[in-house]
Amino acid sequence: MRINLASVLVDDQEKALRFYTDVLGFVKKHDIPMGDARWLTVVSPEEPEGTELLLEPSGHPAAKPFKDALVADGIPWTMFAVADVHAEYERMRGLGVRFTQEPTDMGTVITAVFDDTCGNLIQIGQMKS
Repeated sequence: MRINLASVLVDDQEKALRFYTDVLGFVKKHDIPMGDARWLTVVSPEEPEGTELLLEPSGHPAAKPFKDALVADGIPWTMFAVADVHAEYERMRGLGVRFTQEPTDMGTVITAVFDDTCGNLIQIGQMKS
């Protein structure tokens, strides 16, 4: 068994696609019309056949209060691995990304948290050697 797909609830799929590709650097994998929404996934360019991230519409009535509560408490929806948190932090800040947590040493990992512009906080992390 392996993880094939993970999802993040987004308030606007087109805006999310632009952010997750143009800013974060992911690559669009699938874009399939599904009525009012799309089956829209992105992957890491480092692992094009790896785990897909579904940019899932947050239209369910429970989604907004859930997402709002996570953001209010400063809890990231998910975490992405990076080789160098400090370098990624500077690169993304240069692109206008708003961080809610600057790079922070957490013992075995360095993390930072940013707003994905689609209603979520996302954490990036670098394992320390």
